[in-house]
Amino acid sequence: MRTVSRGTLVIDIERCKGCELCIPACPPGVLAMSKEGNALGYLYPELSPGCTGCTACQQVCPDFVFEVYKYETAVPVSDDGTEAA
Repeated sequence: MRTVSRGTLVIDIERCKGCELCIPACPPGVLAMSKEGNALGYLYPELSPGCTGCTACQQVCPDFVFEVYKYETAVPVSDDGTEAA
């Protein structure tokens, strides 16, 4: 077993103005813009699995739409050192 960083986000979609700065800032690439707009008509980021809680999205967001929750979790490791399924 080894410990890895994981995270999750709460995204305030109504505050988002669709600037998309968070998309390229996300190292694991788990953010993508929505297909539908918020109440103001702006597309907003949606989260896919794989967030590490790095806070890059939060740091670049001019509208403070992200709350990042980071945690550590144990994952099984196979003999070759990769994460076991």
